[in-house]
Amino acid sequence: MKLILTGVLLGVVVLMVSSCAGVPTEPLSPGEVRILGMDFLDTSEVRKEVRYMIGIKFDAQGGPEITRACVQWTGYGLNCMKVLDYGNGLIRADVLTPSVPGSYAVKVYVYYVRNGKMEQSNVVTTPVEVKGEKKPMR
Repeated sequence: MKLILTGVLLGVVVLMVSSCAGVPTEPLSPGEVRILGMDFLDTSEVRKEVRYMIGIKFDAQGGPEITRACVQWTGYGLNCMKVLDYGNGLIRADVLTPSVPGSYAVKVYVYYVRNGKMEQSNVVTTPVEVKGEKKPMR
């Protein structure tokens, strides 16, 4: 029993550490933006070739001006778009999903203005499963 509990605890620790990979842990410097993760806001099932609203979770020091969000799906080119709005730790942007169903690693980062200069945030990668079209009901 003790061996099973030790294995479960070790698995939880590994999962917690791996989910934070790519997110720096040191304190933010003045004006810095740090991306924490990304979610689809209006759906739990992502379909191919559909435009969705995403929420990019962030932390910031001060009141930065976030200008663009960039998304790259595995095997596809980089797509940067204007940020629709941001505040309370969430950046909203509109993205188009790939045309081919499958498992993707989605890289997300933003550009923001700090001390009058354009800077890029850290990059966070999120796994996303893209499904094909819905099958018609019979």
